[in-house]
Amino acid sequence: MSRSHGLTGEFGPQAWTAPARTPPFYPDAVTLVPGADPAVLVPRIDTTAPGASVKDSFADLDLTAAGFQILFEAQWIHRPAGAPATASALEWGVADAPDALRSWAVAWDDGGGDADLFRPGLLGDPATCMLAGRDPGGRVVAGAVASRSDGVVGVSNVFASEGGPDAAWPGVLHAVHRLFPDLPVVGYEHGAGLEAAVRHGFEPVGLLRIWLR
Repeated sequence: MSRSHGLTGEFGPQAWTAPARTPPFYPDAVTLVPGADPAVLVPRIDTTAPGASVKDSFADLDLTAAGFQILFEAQWIHRPAGAPATASALEWGVADAPDALRSWAVAWDDGGGDADLFRPGLLGDPATCMLAGRDPGGRVVAGAVASRSDGVVGVSNVFASEGGPDAAWPGVLHAVHRLFPDLPVVGYEHGAGLEAAVRHGFEPVGLLRIWLR
C-alpha cells in the first residue's frame, strides 16, 4: 500500500518503518519481533504532526512516553489450510484492472470518502489480490484484500454491502482456497469482526495493539 502511494518503507531487525506518513488506516511502523525498543523505533517514523501509528504486533510495547495512546487492541487470527469453505451465491474473482479496482474501492468505501486510497499501483504487486464478490448484475457488493507470503495468506479489509463480515467471509474464504489451496489464512480482527471470524473457522492466536500519536 505504501509503495502504491510513492512511499518506500524499510525493514530493520526489529520493525518495518516508513520515513514519512503512511496512507490513512495504515501504520507508520510494524514490529517484527517481541521486545522491540521504542527508543530505536520511534525516531525512524514521522512524529512531527499528530496521527503517527504503530502496529505493536506482540502487544508488548509502552509508547506512552513518546506521546502515543492505545487506539485499540485486537487478536491475530489463524485458519488452517484446507479447512472447509462454503461457496457463495456471489460471483467471486480478482479485481485485476484499474476499472475493476475502482469499483472494488467504491464498494469498500461505501461513501466514506476514502476510495482513492486504493491506487492502480496495487495491481502491479503479484502478492496482492483484491477479491471482489459481484451480484448477478455485476455490481461489487463484497470483498477483501488477500496478501500472499511464502507461508500464509493474510486477509484484510473484509466487507459486504449488506450483512457485514458474516456475509463476506464464506465467499472470501472460498476464493482464497481456490487461489491458494495449500496456505493457511491469517489476519487480525477485534470486536464484532473478531466474533464473525471465529464463526467462520478462525482461531485467535495472540494479542496485538495499535498505538496512535
